[in-house]
Formats: sequence, C-alpha cells, structure tokens
Amino acid sequence: MSSPFADGDSCLLIDTKGRQYLIELRAGATFHYHSGVVPHDSIIGTHEGVRLTTSTEARLVALRPRLADYILRMKRGAQVVYPKDIGPIIVWGDIGPGMTVVEAGTGSGALAMALARAVGPAGRVVSVERRSDHAAHARKVISRFFGDIPEQLELRDGEVVDAITDVQPDRIVLDIPAPWEVVTTAEKGLAVGGVLVSYLPTVPQVERLRDAMRERFIDTMTAEFMMREWAVDGRSVRPEHRMVGHTGFITTGRLVDPRNAKQPPEGAATTNGDGA
Repeated sequence: MSSPFADGDSCLLIDTKGRQYLIELRAGATFHYHSGVVPHDSIIGTHEGVRLTTSTEARLVALRPRLADYILRMKRGAQVVYPKDIGPIIVWGDIGPGMTVVEAGTGSGALAMALARAVGPAGRVVSVERRSDHAAHARKVISRFFGDIPEQLELRDGEVVDAITDVQPDRIVLDIPAPWEVVTTAEKGLAVGGVLVSYLPTVPQVERLRDAMRERFIDTMTAEFMMREWAVDGRSVRPEHRMVGHTGFITTGRLVDPRNAKQPPEGAATTNGDGA
C-alpha cells in the first residue's frame, strides 16, 4: 500500500461523471467546486482510493495523479509537451535507465519529469532553460510532483550548447524554436550512434532541421502522433467526438561517422540484417 496523503502532496479528485480536479493538499484548506466543499484535512492521512462526501452529499474519489494527469492540469509557464508526444519522444529517442540526456528548453518541466523517470536513479538529465522565469516555474512544478527535484535531474539556466559540450550526453532532446542552430554542437557532443530528438510545431522548422541533420545523421524520421479516445458504454462503442490532433512534429536521427553519413537515395533497395 502506498503511503498516506500528506500536507503538500498533489491529489487528484474524480467525481461521479469522471471530471478531474488537481489540488495541492494543505492542512486547514478547503476544496470548493460546483458540487460542494471538501476539507483538505479529510484527505490528509488517508490512502489513495478513499471515497469522499462533499457538503452537498456529492461523491469524490481521491487518487495520486499519474504524471500524465499532472502534466495536463498543472499550472503552466510555457507551453508543455503533451503526454501523447512524450511517449514517442522517449521510445523513438531510445531513452532508458542509466542514460545521460541533455534537454532544452525546460519550459514548464513536463518533458523533464518524464525524462527523469525514464533514465532512473542511475541516469542523468540536464535540462537547460534560457528564460529565468520559466526555469523558476519549472522548478516549483517539478518539486511539487516529486516532493523535491530528483537527484538525477539537474536544472540549468543558460544555453544548451554549453551543456552539450560539458556533459557529452547519450541523447539530446530539443524543444526549442531553432534546433538547427544546435546541430553542429550535437555532432561534436554525441557519441557515434547517439540520438537527437527534436519537437517542433511547424513544417518550415522541420525542413530547416532536416537540412542541418543531413550530413552526419542517418535513420532520420519525422512524424506526428494523434490521440483519439473511445466512448465505451456497454455495447455502445464509438470514437469520441473530439480528439487531440496535431500538436507538434517529432524528428529523430542517429549520429554516425561522417564517412558513413550519406543517406541512401529515395527508392533505393535496402537489405535486412541477414543480408537478404
């Protein structure tokens, strides 16, 4: 069983219609919404899954927020990377336990939190943010979710090129407007086989990035990922009327030795691993 809710913890309240409310528990505080009032003290000290009754006899369930819940409902400074894109970034960027990752920019901290989880205690994430106000906000948001800044996560103010040169990472993840300006430094900082990942909102940005990656990156890919929920009510099963469509393009590429960097021409025959 997980530890009981404590003062300062994040708590997700879910009503009988599935509506969700993210709160930060504070002793003596009260949660107000359209169906009544719940004292925070009635949650502190209980375990997740506890069922609550409001002042108007409405029902709520208290749970610890998943990272996706927290990202979608937390207070934001900069625009966040959505959970539907965070998953592909981690998978196609091949980011896992024990790796060293440089990220820019930190923004509101959503991707930094996911990266810190992905590399685990044996890994290292250095997240860099140019804007001091965004960096300060991200620090608060991340501390609120984890209880403190995880040991494997280092938050820096400054330029990502300095961090790449200093850290020599296994992976680089860029959520910045002009990632093509970082490519030359990435080529020097990444080991051969290392992965560069970029998240961009527009096609012209993607074009400039892919042009910059052409000489020393191979197996490059650009994709967007959609998410559509389905409504399931007994035998009534249908797609929801709304879906999360385009949010950004994810581009990945692997650094190779310059002598082997040329991509095969489009339409050229390729071989599989056994030479067939």
